[in-house]
Amino acid sequence: MGFSDYRTALVTGASSGIGAATVRRLCAEGMEVHALARDARRLARLSAETGCRVCEIDVNDLGAVKQLAALVAFDILINNAGQSRRGTILEMAPDDVDTLVDVNLRAVLHLTRLIVPGMASRDRGHVVNISSIAGHYAFGENATTFNSSVAYHATKAGIHSLSQQLRVDLYGTRVRVTEISLGRVATSIFQNQNAVENPDARFVAGFETLQSEDIADAIAFAVGAPTPMNVAMIEVIPTFQVVGGLQFARRSEAAPVQDMTTGADNA
Repeated sequence: MGFSDYRTALVTGASSGIGAATVRRLCAEGMEVHALARDARRLARLSAETGCRVCEIDVNDLGAVKQLAALVAFDILINNAGQSRRGTILEMAPDDVDTLVDVNLRAVLHLTRLIVPGMASRDRGHVVNISSIAGHYAFGENATTFNSSVAYHATKAGIHSLSQQLRVDLYGTRVRVTEISLGRVATSIFQNQNAVENPDARFVAGFETLQSEDIADAIAFAVGAPTPMNVAMIEVIPTFQVVGGLQFARRSEAAPVQDMTTGADNA
């Protein structure tokens, strides 16, 4: 199995960054690629360039997604669409929590339940879930180098768990599941290098970051693998980036412990 055995693919978050690079890569393999995103103008340009099919759909529009899944028998599903927010759980806005859960997790679950049963019945298919090292490691504020939040970490951990369980649910079929866990990638979040206009530019300027094409190549490697080989997980990080690490706050840096009964600080 590989590209020659697959005919159709659906890529979410396809209008820019990793999604657009993946559309280009799969189209170059001669596949019929459906590019799903909300930005009609960018999708039109991508279609003119690659010949992909435009799907101007919000991943949270369950009716539209359900209709698309009923119309096309997809051999490949690339769950790439995602959003990020900054902030600890102590300061996150309710709307930010809802957006991250809706886009990063809920939409992926619905796309999977709508498309994967058809793959299983045909005994052919590949699901690629784009996750993040944020789903596997905890980062401190100074170490994160991401525009991330606790809710973002939680949703990406959910994608990791989904990928693991999906392989169990598909046991005995030739439907493969790949999780690609990313480190720092120079996607649209960081495209503006002007630190005055975009404070997140400091996470890219001066660093060797991965490019969207690097991730598209990783996807192509997993999808193009022979039938007996399921590339279950790839962790893709820049050579100069390391994950993990230990942080230990000095006593003077630690927040005072408050006595909840009296309101007094017990530092």
